[in-house]
Amino acid sequence: MSAPLNVIFGPCGAGKTTYAHGFARREKAVAFILDDWMAQMFGPDMPEPMQYEWMLERVARCEAQIWSVAAATIAAGTSVILDIGLMRVSDRARVRQIAEATGLGLQFHFVDAPQGVRRSRVLDRNVVRGESFAIEVTPDLFEFIEGVYEPPEPDELVGAMISVSD
Repeated sequence: MSAPLNVIFGPCGAGKTTYAHGFARREKAVAFILDDWMAQMFGPDMPEPMQYEWMLERVARCEAQIWSVAAATIAAGTSVILDIGLMRVSDRARVRQIAEATGLGLQFHFVDAPQGVRRSRVLDRNVVRGESFAIEVTPDLFEFIEGVYEPPEPDELVGAMISVSD
């Protein structure tokens, strides 16, 4: 049996990246954090103001490379944890289909917190710029992401690890 594929999802500021780092340390897994990849690969070239199409194209490139490296990591016997956004139900369904098609054991991890807590965390993270900081999430970007995010359907949470903070 191959090492499991652990996938984190939840709204902006819920604590997904902090969860991923902690999980990776505890379980000796490799964490793939989309925001880190985006910041390293495309941060210096990011247009002002942010252009949605520009961002989506680069997210797709990063995701493709993350999947490639994650698959090799799993094949080598090491668990991985993906923190790659998955804001929409269709994004999470796509990951489930990939896992099923490739025979990967899949464990979803849902991380959530109330909106006010999440908004405050994002503002604090922009200032502190600690371990979970990769890119600045402005209030406008936070609101945009809130509009894209689709909470999980009940069937998505069956068998998921759930972490909700307040």
